[in-house]
Amino acid sequence: MTRFIGIDIGGANTKLASSDSKISEIHYLPMWKGTGLTELLNDISSQVQPDRVAIVMTGELADCFESKEEGLRFISNIVNKAFNCPVHYINQSGEFAELINTDIDIYSFAAANWAASSRLIAKDIGDCIFVDMGSTTTDIIPIINGRHSAQTSDLKRLCKNQLVYTGILRTNVATLLSNVNLGDCECRIASELFATTADVYRSLENIGNEDYICDTADGAGKEKRDCFRRLARIVCADLTEISHDNIISIAEQVKETQKDIISTAITNTVNEFGLTKIICAGIGEFLLKEICIDQNLDFELSSDLWGSKLSDMLPAYAAARILEMEYDTSTQTRR
Repeated sequence: MTRFIGIDIGGANTKLASSDSKISEIHYLPMWKGTGLTELLNDISSQVQPDRVAIVMTGELADCFESKEEGLRFISNIVNKAFNCPVHYINQSGEFAELINTDIDIYSFAAANWAASSRLIAKDIGDCIFVDMGSTTTDIIPIINGRHSAQTSDLKRLCKNQLVYTGILRTNVATLLSNVNLGDCECRIASELFATTADVYRSLENIGNEDYICDTADGAGKEKRDCFRRLARIVCADLTEISHDNIISIAEQVKETQKDIISTAITNTVNEFGLTKIICAGIGEFLLKEICIDQNLDFELSSDLWGSKLSDMLPAYAAARILEMEYDTSTQTRR
């Protein structure tokens, strides 16, 4: 049988999935630290030995690149050298094209992972709003009549609330709120990278150690006590100065703020497009579920549709599935 794989190459994580769902992997690979992408893709090529590969990218935005074009060419050059089989790139329309073709708009391949997921959902589900909350960002994509109706570039999607730059793991807590209620006082927080949302959701037991797949703010551990210490630090305290209850309260306030931000963006899309069914995906699926319940929105979890592991890496899986479908269609046409 032909083996199709999809790879989602992000700035922080590279995700791999096969169309038959037997392969699903997430590799923390921060692009801005210098890349191990060559070694990882070479390993995938030799171990998986795919027949065809579908690629989506968001890593071109990493600040180690002077421009998106530099990042796109850097990443695609590594990909093309790693695989001895046809490689296909998905653009912001959810279509395959050859990235190395200089006659096309190379920028149309930037941050196109959501377009792959949207195309699969359009086929399998139909009209809906697709919301994918990952470690870093949240995509909110209207899907109508078999295709997405979203803006294309990150800049345009940010302007339309179709991209919210907040995620379950890597978001700096200081970007979400400026003060917290400690019961006996309203306390300003330190505008430093002392804690991230991974610390919040680990403290609240929404995620486990195995889900905390990014670096910690202080380079220390990922146990709950480590997370408590980092959350205490955002109010310039340590664990001798602030109670356990106050730390949990801080985490809950961060969570509610993040929910409000995403809920507002979803409501804007619901009102604009008249779509009320939400498809929730990503490592933040649990938070999206809470938002839908709070807002009385009809929803379905991608983990129920494709499994929890694939929900966390839906763009990679969608890319592989779409590639398989197109290959099967072209094969039948030739027959």
